[in-house]
Amino acid sequence: MKITILTDKTSWMNKYDVELKNKLLKLGHSVKIIHSKNALSRGDIAFFLSCFELIKEDKLKLNKHNIVVHPSDLPKGKGWSPTSWQILEGKNKIPLSLFEAVESVDAGDIYLKDSIVLNGSELADEWRVKIANKIIDMCLCFTKKNQNNTIKGIKQKGKSTFYKKRTPIDCELNVNKSIAQQFNLFRIIDNELYPAFFRFKGKIFKLKIEEFKGCKYFE
Repeated sequence: MKITILTDKTSWMNKYDVELKNKLLKLGHSVKIIHSKNALSRGDIAFFLSCFELIKEDKLKLNKHNIVVHPSDLPKGKGWSPTSWQILEGKNKIPLSLFEAVESVDAGDIYLKDSIVLNGSELADEWRVKIANKIIDMCLCFTKKNQNNTIKGIKQKGKSTFYKKRTPIDCELNVNKSIAQQFNLFRIIDNELYPAFFRFKGKIFKLKIEEFKGCKYFE
């Protein structure tokens, strides 16, 4: 089959697209990775993975299937940064829904559901690996089932809920709360793009968080 993987150029998912591409190539498929909806062409499957562009009907018609994997239990948790919001809510089991893209946001028929389990200590680089690996597995599963004509979509049922878009201002720490109280916020911090910060004595201070490994003084 002819398969396209579309991911936003700035997304953390890009390095995992290559892994998905290589696995699909080994299965005999023709695969390309693009970073703009304008580069979409006719094919069998287009995977939209961490894609921030809204795809209109004319582009959706180019492929037989247009697939999104969204880390929430749809129709709950539509919208932006669902993993980050759920970690902030204290959830350690993160569901993922693989569904058909339509013009309405996160509203298409669902083909597959799965989940990952976190232990509550993973920082962004760690839980992103788990999310990415599950996305790859689900995309491979869909591709196989689609090729064998054994995949069927199910209409979304229930009340929809939506997460808003996170901005750098959402990474502000409260100086009057403990680290433990705000640790889930630290877990979703991107040290480069969305660093943690706090305001104190008229100044703004930036914090970087990473796991401290291999230091003999703490052994």
